[in-house]
Formats: sequence, structure tokens, C-alpha cells
Amino acid sequence: MSRDERYMKTAIQMASETVGQTSPNPSVGAVVIKDNELVGLGVHVKAGESHAEVHALKMAGEKAEGAEIYVTLEPCSHYGKTPPCAKAIIDAGIKRVVIASHDPNPEVSGKGINMMREAGIEVRTDVLKEEADQLNLDFFHFIQTGEPYVRLKTAMSLDGKIATHTGESQWITGEEAREDGHTYRHLSDAILVGIQTVLSDNPKLTTRIEGKGRNPIRVVFDSKLRTPRSSYLVQNEEAPTWIFTGKQASKEAVQELQAFNHVIVIQQEGEQVDVHQALQYLGEQKVTSLLVEGGGTIADAFVRAGKVEEIITYMAPKLIGGKDASTPVSGKGISELKSAPEYQVVSHDQIGEDIKIVSARRRENHVYRDY
Repeated sequence: MSRDERYMKTAIQMASETVGQTSPNPSVGAVVIKDNELVGLGVHVKAGESHAEVHALKMAGEKAEGAEIYVTLEPCSHYGKTPPCAKAIIDAGIKRVVIASHDPNPEVSGKGINMMREAGIEVRTDVLKEEADQLNLDFFHFIQTGEPYVRLKTAMSLDGKIATHTGESQWITGEEAREDGHTYRHLSDAILVGIQTVLSDNPKLTTRIEGKGRNPIRVVFDSKLRTPRSSYLVQNEEAPTWIFTGKQASKEAVQELQAFNHVIVIQQEGEQVDVHQALQYLGEQKVTSLLVEGGGTIADAFVRAGKVEEIITYMAPKLIGGKDASTPVSGKGISELKSAPEYQVVSHDQIGEDIKIVSARRRENHVYRDY
């Protein structure tokens, strides 16, 4: 490992600790090096607060003059909630900047680099780029599409069943796998299920991990607005609940649910909730990542819409059988094989007695991050 890679590795490791808590901003780490000594370090902790470069420069103080700074993402060049970091680097007297990832926004990409080079600063790019890109997969997708990055999570038996023919589904996988699944909730902006899951399971959709647990926004697809007022999602205020419904929902039903302060009802013009419209709405609300945990019908809707970027599968060493037993993706399904989205297995691990398989959409230069 080269000197530049060694220092960038430190910045990446620091940034990795903030994944999931900076949304809708990226996770970024920075270190300042003077005479081969680390004199400043920083991370971006939360949206609206100082960026990693600012923290690192502040810690370095006067030692920043003539020093080097290693940053996992191209320093910003525009004024937002905070001043541009490229300018802060110039003003601090930094002589050399090493960058891992470029800004994914095509309208601003390269501008921070050009600003610093025009100021006479030496700039090197693409150091451990792939590793740094993996930190911000959700953010990059959101910036480039305006929609959240969608992960589909399923738990099934060896023969591909998510419930028995009577509907019993708790629990197919073991405790270790379920806890691992809650990590994805913690790191996601929102979690989504369909109305059938609400009616049959009355889920909490909160994060239950010892020592941590950020609760995502709870999203429900409920075309006829049948969500019970007594359900956990309506009665519990641990996280916001957003319910997408169709034109069939009465004004009275909408008002009744929205009387609960944490509940928002988004009524679409069609009879059925439209996946594309819902993702556009979520993107407008700065939701960068969505975890789909609904049943087979909901999974099918997202698959047919072409919106599933990643699949997390937990497989238990059990055989359930039954032609009427539910499968992870049911509904209408894909009619032609040539239309089926293709994925590649990027990791497989044993968790307790279960197997975890993570697959990512097969794309050129696809970057993947496993939690």
C-alpha cells in the first residue's frame, strides 16, 4: 500500500462510521498530514453541520499551512448550508489535496478540483476510488436519479417459501439473521411494506439493535386505505408513517388517519399505488435509501417497475412446501425471460444457522457496499 493509499484508508475508515446518519448528504472523511504526521482529522457527522474538511482543518489549525489533506469525496465548490470546502482548503494554505471519489452531480463534478488547481494546489484524484465509492452508493444513486436506492429484503426457506400455506411466517429465519436484517433498517431512510403485511402482522417496522437503532420512515402501500386506526404504525409515534393510497380512499378516511401527528397520507390519482410516482415523491422528500420488506405482491411491483437495485436474501435450512405457500416475489411476475432484471451475487455468508446472500443489479462499473 502506497503512502497516499495508507492515509486515504484512514479517511475512509473514519467516514464508514457515519454511514446512515448523514442523509441526504454523503459520508465523508478527511485527514490533514504535515511532515508525515497526522495533524487534523474530521468526518461529516450530520446534514447541515460542518463538512469533514472543515473539522480536519480546524483541528490542524496553523499546521494546515503547507500541509496535505486527504478527502474521500471531492470538496464542494458551492455555497449551501455551509461555505464551499474547496475555498476553505485554499484559505488554509494547503499545498496538496488527495481525493478518492468525484462529486456524482454532473453539474458540479470537477469544479472543486478546478478551483483548487487554479489556486496553485496540487490535486491527485481516484486514490482508493472504488472503496470510497462504496461508502455512498445510496447518495450517488439519489443524486443521479432523484430517487432512493431500493433494497429488497426477504427471508425464506430452502424451497423459496416466505410463509406456510396457512400464512404463518414468524419466524422462518433465526435470531441472528433477524438482527442482521435490522442493521439495514438502521441504515435506511425509509422502510416499506404493503397493506397485507400491516393487516396480517401488525408490524412495528422499527429498528431493534442493541446499542443503536435509528428508526426509518415507515411507508405503506395501501390503495384502498384499509390501514387500521388501531395498528402499531398508526398508534406508535417512534417514527413517521407515510401511507400511499389511491383515488378510492375517501376524504374522511384520509382526514381520520392524518389526525395522528406522525401520519401522512399521500393520495395518488390512480386506483392502485404507482411505484414510480411513489419513488419520485420519496426522492423529493430527500429519502435516499428505501428498504422494501413487504410481501410477494409488493416485491413483484418493484421488480416489474425495474426499481430493485439490490436484494438481501436470508435463507433458512428448512423445507416448507405447498403450492399455495407464499414466495418472495409473487404477483403478476415477468412475462418474458429477456425482460427479467439480472443480478450478480456479491456476497454470501452464514449467519447463525442461516445463509445470507446479497445480490446487486448487474451493471457496468457497478459499485456495491455490504453493511
